[in-house]
Amino acid sequence: MPLWRGTAPLILASRSAVRHALLTAAGIPHVVEPADIDERTIELQAAMGNSGEVAELLAREKALAISGRRPGSYVLGADQTLALGERRFSKPANAVLARKQLACLRGRTHELHSALAVARDGKLIFQHRERARLAMRDFSDEFLDAYLATVGTAATASVGGYQLEAAGIQLFERIEGDHFVILGLPLLPLLECLRREGLLVA
Repeated sequence: MPLWRGTAPLILASRSAVRHALLTAAGIPHVVEPADIDERTIELQAAMGNSGEVAELLAREKALAISGRRPGSYVLGADQTLALGERRFSKPANAVLARKQLACLRGRTHELHSALAVARDGKLIFQHRERARLAMRDFSDEFLDAYLATVGTAATASVGGYQLEAAGIQLFERIEGDHFVILGLPLLPLLECLRREGLLVA
């Protein structure tokens, strides 16, 4: 008997390859349909909110944008923000900005805020956010250059400029928080939501 009881797959309103891989590994049938929203404008409009609130807002907007045109389907939106104190970081646009960002974060502790939202028929049915704290070691410029040369364009693929599941782990000395939160999808709360909705065997 399959674990999935839904009549249609979950819709993932995100381009994230990591979130796609996490859902696949967890046995959740899904299709990827990225939401076409202006994330930077939404972030600017929410400038007074903290990083967790911004991540939650972006996740919600993604889920609702797709849900409105996919009647009957369950849509998952997700997002992640990074904060160093009061300063919020966005995904670095290029290698130069990735280097600058990592140089700013080294030797300090930052927070990752990951949020998810599930919508159906244009209505939000579940939302959740969590944070993790990550302490970067005080690495040398030589290491930073070698790291960026090793990871290439992957340094611009995430909000932190690193993938913890790959070479990015070498940046850190201490990590506090759920592994899935750090990867950008609080998976355990999502699975509980899907069980409550009757989409997974309980």
